[in-house]
Amino acid sequence: MESSSTKVALVTGSGKRRVGWHIADALARRGCALALHYRTSATEAAEAIAAFENRGVNVAAFQADLTDEKAVQGMVRRVKERFGRIDVLVNAAAVWKSKKLEEVTAADVRHYFESNTLGTFLCSQQVGLAMTAQPEGGSIIMIGDWATVRPYVNYAAYFPSKGAIPTLTRCLAVELGTRNPAVRVNCILPGPVLLPPDLPEAERRQAIEATLVRREGRPENIAQAVLFFIDNDFVTGTCLPVDGGRTVFAPSCAAVSSLNFGSSAPEV
Repeated sequence: MESSSTKVALVTGSGKRRVGWHIADALARRGCALALHYRTSATEAAEAIAAFENRGVNVAAFQADLTDEKAVQGMVRRVKERFGRIDVLVNAAAVWKSKKLEEVTAADVRHYFESNTLGTFLCSQQVGLAMTAQPEGGSIIMIGDWATVRPYVNYAAYFPSKGAIPTLTRCLAVELGTRNPAVRVNCILPGPVLLPPDLPEAERRQAIEATLVRREGRPENIAQAVLFFIDNDFVTGTCLPVDGGRTVFAPSCAAVSSLNFGSSAPEV
Protein backbone atom coordinates (compact mmCIF):
# COMPACT_ATOMS: atom_id res chain seq x y z
CA MET A 1 0.00 0.00 0.00
CA GLU A 2 1.29 3.45 -0.94
CA SER A 3 2.21 6.16 1.52
CA SER A 4 -0.26 9.04 1.72
CA SER A 5 2.20 11.36 -0.05
CA THR A 6 2.36 9.23 -3.21
CA LYS A 7 -0.36 9.81 -5.78
CA VAL A 8 -1.76 6.74 -7.48
CA ALA A 9 -2.84 7.03 -11.12
CA LEU A 10 -5.00 4.56 -13.04
CA VAL A 11 -4.68 5.00 -16.81
CA THR A 12 -6.95 2.91 -19.00
CA GLY A 13 -5.65 1.70 -22.33
CA SER A 14 -2.04 2.19 -21.26
CA GLY A 15 -0.61 -1.26 -21.98
CA LYS A 16 0.38 -0.45 -25.56
CA ARG A 17 2.67 2.42 -26.55
CA ARG A 18 -0.17 4.66 -27.58
CA VAL A 19 -1.39 7.89 -25.98
CA GLY A 20 -2.35 6.18 -22.72
CA TRP A 21 1.18 4.84 -22.27
CA HIS A 22 2.66 8.30 -22.79
CA ILE A 23 0.26 9.75 -20.22
CA ALA A 24 1.31 7.07 -17.75
CA ASP A 25 4.96 7.87 -18.50
CA ALA A 26 4.40 11.57 -17.71
CA LEU A 27 2.64 10.68 -14.46
CA ALA A 28 5.49 8.36 -13.48
CA ARG A 29 7.93 11.22 -14.04
CA ARG A 30 5.82 13.21 -11.60
CA GLY A 31 6.39 10.50 -9.00
CA CYS A 32 3.02 8.76 -9.27
CA ALA A 33 2.53 5.06 -8.69
CA LEU A 34 0.94 3.55 -11.79
CA ALA A 35 -1.98 1.21 -12.34
CA LEU A 36 -1.86 0.28 -16.02
CA HIS A 37 -5.03 -1.09 -17.58
CA TYR A 38 -5.20 -3.34 -20.62
CA ARG A 39 -7.88 -5.53 -22.19
CA THR A 40 -6.06 -7.92 -24.55
CA SER A 41 -2.52 -6.50 -24.81
CA ALA A 42 -1.01 -8.70 -22.09
CA THR A 43 2.40 -8.97 -23.73
CA GLU A 44 2.75 -5.22 -24.29
CA ALA A 45 1.53 -4.54 -20.74
CA ALA A 46 4.17 -6.89 -19.32
CA GLU A 47 6.83 -5.08 -21.33
CA ALA A 48 5.56 -1.74 -20.01
CA ILE A 49 5.67 -3.03 -16.43
CA ALA A 50 9.28 -4.16 -16.85
CA ALA A 51 10.33 -0.83 -18.36
CA PHE A 52 8.70 1.22 -15.61
CA GLU A 53 10.08 -1.04 -12.87
CA ASN A 54 13.58 -0.59 -14.28
CA ARG A 55 13.10 3.13 -13.63
CA GLY A 56 12.06 2.51 -10.03
CA VAL A 57 8.36 3.16 -10.62
CA ASN A 58 5.85 1.38 -8.40
CA VAL A 59 3.60 -0.12 -11.07
CA ALA A 60 1.13 -2.93 -11.63
CA ALA A 61 -1.05 -4.01 -14.55
CA PHE A 62 -4.76 -4.79 -14.40
CA GLN A 63 -6.76 -6.59 -17.07
CA ALA A 64 -10.42 -5.74 -17.60
CA ASP A 65 -13.09 -5.52 -20.27
CA LEU A 66 -14.35 -2.01 -19.58
CA THR A 67 -17.77 -2.76 -21.09
CA ASP A 68 -18.37 -5.30 -18.31
CA GLU A 69 -19.66 -3.68 -15.12
CA LYS A 70 -18.47 -6.50 -12.87
CA ALA A 71 -15.04 -6.49 -14.50
CA VAL A 72 -14.66 -2.74 -13.91
CA GLN A 73 -15.76 -3.09 -10.29
CA GLY A 74 -13.24 -5.89 -9.84
CA MET A 75 -10.44 -3.86 -11.43
CA VAL A 76 -11.07 -0.85 -9.21
CA ARG A 77 -11.19 -3.10 -6.17
CA ARG A 78 -7.87 -4.72 -7.10
CA VAL A 79 -6.21 -1.36 -7.69
CA LYS A 80 -7.33 -0.15 -4.27
CA GLU A 81 -6.15 -3.38 -2.65
CA ARG A 82 -2.74 -3.00 -4.33
CA PHE A 83 -2.19 0.72 -3.81
CA GLY A 84 -4.68 1.73 -1.11
CA ARG A 85 -6.18 4.62 -3.05
CA ILE A 86 -6.72 6.17 -6.50
CA ASP A 87 -5.90 9.87 -6.92
CA VAL A 88 -5.98 10.16 -10.71
CA LEU A 89 -8.03 8.39 -13.37
CA VAL A 90 -7.31 8.97 -17.05
CA ASN A 91 -9.82 7.36 -19.42
CA ALA A 92 -7.53 6.81 -22.40
CA ALA A 93 -8.94 3.50 -23.66
CA ALA A 94 -10.85 3.87 -26.92
CA VAL A 95 -11.62 2.16 -30.21
CA TRP A 96 -12.16 3.70 -33.63
CA LYS A 97 -12.12 2.64 -37.27
CA SER A 98 -13.14 4.16 -40.56
CA LYS A 99 -16.29 2.74 -42.15
CA LYS A 100 -18.61 4.09 -44.82
CA LEU A 101 -22.09 5.07 -43.69
CA GLU A 102 -23.63 2.57 -46.10
CA GLU A 103 -21.77 -0.24 -44.33
CA VAL A 104 -22.44 0.77 -40.72
CA THR A 105 -24.58 -1.67 -38.75
CA ALA A 106 -26.43 -1.41 -35.47
CA ALA A 107 -23.76 -3.69 -34.02
CA ASP A 108 -21.08 -1.15 -34.99
CA VAL A 109 -22.90 1.66 -33.19
CA ARG A 110 -23.42 -0.48 -30.08
CA HIS A 111 -19.75 -1.50 -30.13
CA TYR A 112 -18.53 2.11 -30.05
CA PHE A 113 -21.01 3.20 -27.41
CA GLU A 114 -20.14 0.27 -25.19
CA SER A 115 -16.38 0.66 -25.61
CA ASN A 116 -16.02 4.45 -25.64
CA THR A 117 -19.04 5.75 -23.72
CA LEU A 118 -20.13 2.99 -21.37
CA GLY A 119 -16.54 1.99 -20.56
CA THR A 120 -15.66 5.57 -19.68
CA PHE A 121 -18.82 5.93 -17.60
CA LEU A 122 -18.27 2.74 -15.61
CA CYS A 123 -14.63 3.53 -14.82
CA SER A 124 -15.43 7.11 -13.85
CA GLN A 125 -18.43 6.05 -11.77
CA GLN A 126 -16.54 3.42 -9.77
CA VAL A 127 -13.32 5.38 -9.33
CA GLY A 128 -15.18 8.63 -8.75
CA LEU A 129 -17.26 7.18 -5.92
CA ALA A 130 -14.06 5.78 -4.39
CA MET A 131 -12.53 9.26 -4.63
CA THR A 132 -15.47 10.85 -2.83
CA ALA A 133 -14.56 8.72 0.20
CA GLN A 134 -11.02 10.14 0.19
CA PRO A 135 -10.54 13.48 2.01
CA GLU A 136 -8.15 14.55 -0.76
CA GLY A 137 -10.66 13.64 -3.45
CA GLY A 138 -9.10 13.09 -6.85
CA SER A 139 -8.95 14.10 -10.50
CA ILE A 140 -10.71 12.31 -13.35
CA ILE A 141 -9.75 13.11 -16.93
CA MET A 142 -11.79 12.04 -19.94
CA ILE A 143 -10.51 11.82 -23.51
CA GLY A 144 -13.00 13.02 -26.11
CA ASP A 145 -12.44 14.08 -29.72
CA TRP A 146 -12.34 17.59 -31.20
CA ALA A 147 -14.11 16.43 -34.39
CA THR A 148 -17.45 15.71 -32.72
CA VAL A 149 -18.29 19.39 -33.34
CA ARG A 150 -17.08 19.26 -36.98
CA PRO A 151 -17.27 15.60 -37.98
CA TYR A 152 -15.66 14.27 -41.11
CA VAL A 153 -16.92 11.39 -43.24
CA ASN A 154 -16.66 7.65 -42.64
CA TYR A 155 -16.81 7.77 -38.82
CA ALA A 156 -20.58 8.05 -38.28
CA ALA A 157 -20.62 5.06 -35.92
CA TYR A 158 -17.69 6.34 -33.85
CA PHE A 159 -18.37 10.05 -33.38
CA PRO A 160 -21.63 9.75 -31.40
CA SER A 161 -19.81 7.66 -28.80
CA LYS A 162 -17.23 10.41 -28.32
CA GLY A 163 -19.80 13.20 -28.59
CA ALA A 164 -21.29 11.94 -25.32
CA ILE A 165 -18.02 12.40 -23.43
CA PRO A 166 -18.28 16.20 -22.83
CA THR A 167 -21.81 15.72 -21.44
CA LEU A 168 -20.58 12.88 -19.26
CA THR A 169 -17.74 15.12 -18.05
CA ARG A 170 -20.12 17.86 -16.92
CA CYS A 171 -22.58 15.38 -15.43
CA LEU A 172 -19.98 13.59 -13.30
CA ALA A 173 -18.29 16.85 -12.31
CA VAL A 174 -21.60 17.84 -10.71
CA GLU A 175 -22.46 14.40 -9.32
CA LEU A 176 -19.06 13.80 -7.72
CA GLY A 177 -18.26 17.41 -6.82
CA THR A 178 -21.46 17.76 -4.81
CA ARG A 179 -20.46 14.65 -2.85
CA ASN A 180 -16.87 15.77 -2.30
CA PRO A 181 -15.71 19.20 -3.56
CA ALA A 182 -12.18 17.84 -3.90
CA VAL A 183 -13.20 15.52 -6.74
CA ARG A 184 -12.86 17.16 -10.16
CA VAL A 185 -13.73 15.89 -13.64
CA ASN A 186 -12.38 17.38 -16.87
CA CYS A 187 -11.97 16.42 -20.50
CA ILE A 188 -9.31 16.69 -23.22
CA LEU A 189 -10.34 16.91 -26.89
CA PRO A 190 -7.32 15.77 -28.92
CA GLY A 191 -6.68 16.69 -32.52
CA PRO A 192 -4.34 14.80 -34.89
CA VAL A 193 -2.03 13.23 -32.33
CA LEU A 194 -0.13 10.00 -32.92
CA LEU A 195 -2.00 9.24 -36.14
CA PRO A 196 -2.43 5.54 -37.00
CA PRO A 197 0.66 4.14 -38.75
CA ASP A 198 -1.48 2.62 -41.52
CA LEU A 199 -3.22 5.92 -42.32
CA PRO A 200 -2.77 6.73 -46.04
CA GLU A 201 -0.21 9.48 -46.59
CA ALA A 202 -2.74 11.71 -48.35
CA GLU A 203 -5.06 11.58 -45.32
CA ARG A 204 -2.13 12.19 -42.98
CA ARG A 205 -1.07 15.31 -44.87
CA GLN A 206 -4.68 16.50 -45.01
CA ALA A 207 -5.04 16.16 -41.23
CA ILE A 208 -1.80 18.04 -40.59
CA GLU A 209 -2.46 20.82 -43.09
CA ALA A 210 -5.87 21.37 -41.52
CA THR A 211 -4.25 22.54 -38.26
CA LEU A 212 -3.06 26.08 -37.66
CA VAL A 213 0.32 24.89 -36.38
CA ARG A 214 0.84 22.77 -39.52
CA ARG A 215 2.19 19.70 -37.78
CA GLU A 216 1.02 16.51 -36.13
CA GLY A 217 0.60 16.66 -32.39
CA ARG A 218 2.69 14.59 -30.00
CA PRO A 219 1.35 12.33 -27.25
CA GLU A 220 3.29 14.53 -24.84
CA ASN A 221 0.92 17.38 -25.73
CA ILE A 222 -1.97 15.34 -24.35
CA ALA A 223 0.07 14.36 -21.29
CA GLN A 224 0.79 18.05 -20.61
CA ALA A 225 -2.95 18.74 -20.60
CA VAL A 226 -3.47 15.88 -18.15
CA LEU A 227 -0.90 17.39 -15.80
CA PHE A 228 -2.58 20.79 -16.07
CA PHE A 229 -5.93 19.37 -15.00
CA ILE A 230 -4.29 17.58 -12.09
CA ASP A 231 -2.38 20.66 -10.95
CA ASN A 232 -5.10 23.30 -11.28
CA ASP A 233 -7.58 22.60 -8.48
CA PHE A 234 -9.96 25.38 -9.58
CA VAL A 235 -10.90 23.76 -12.89
CA THR A 236 -13.68 21.20 -13.18
CA GLY A 237 -16.39 20.30 -15.67
CA THR A 238 -14.51 21.74 -18.62
CA CYS A 239 -13.27 20.49 -21.99
CA LEU A 240 -9.92 21.54 -23.42
CA PRO A 241 -9.15 21.13 -27.14
CA VAL A 242 -5.53 20.09 -27.71
CA ASP A 243 -5.72 20.15 -31.48
CA GLY A 244 -3.27 22.65 -32.96
CA GLY A 245 -6.16 25.02 -33.67
CA ARG A 246 -8.06 22.44 -35.72
CA THR A 247 -11.40 23.22 -34.05
CA VAL A 248 -11.37 26.91 -35.00
CA PHE A 249 -9.71 26.63 -38.43
CA ALA A 250 -11.74 26.03 -41.59
CA PRO A 251 -9.13 25.40 -44.34
CA SER A 252 -11.60 25.67 -47.23
CA CYS A 253 -12.85 29.02 -45.93
CA ALA A 254 -9.27 30.28 -45.61
CA ALA A 255 -8.59 29.35 -49.22
CA VAL A 256 -11.76 31.13 -50.39
CA SER A 257 -10.81 34.20 -48.35
CA SER A 258 -7.40 34.27 -50.01
CA LEU A 259 -8.95 34.10 -53.48
CA ASN A 260 -11.67 36.67 -52.86
CA PHE A 261 -9.85 39.24 -50.80
CA GLY A 262 -6.17 38.76 -51.58
CA SER A 263 -5.33 37.86 -47.98
CA SER A 264 -2.15 36.09 -46.95
CA ALA A 265 -4.07 33.00 -45.85
CA PRO A 266 -2.19 29.85 -46.81
CA GLU A 267 -3.47 27.69 -49.62
CA VAL A 268 -4.58 24.18 -48.64
